[in-house]
Amino acid sequence: MGEIFTGLPWWVKWVAVPVIALVVFGGLIASVVGFVIGLLFKVLVFVALVGGLIYVVRKFTTSSSSRSDW
Repeated sequence: MGEIFTGLPWWVKWVAVPVIALVVFGGLIASVVGFVIGLLFKVLVFVALVGGLIYVVRKFTTSSSSRSDW
């Protein structure tokens, strides 16, 4: 692979090739990044909902057990 780029100017290696790669694979990269961000957001919402559910259940469980002591 290095033999292909040896005779080329620096701007072809460091500017033109990455720009072409972004144009060709830009949609794929954007969809993968969007999928990962969406997945992380869903995981965050899931963790928040489960944490809230555990908090509510523990709060009502402790308050109902203290009422039964009366």
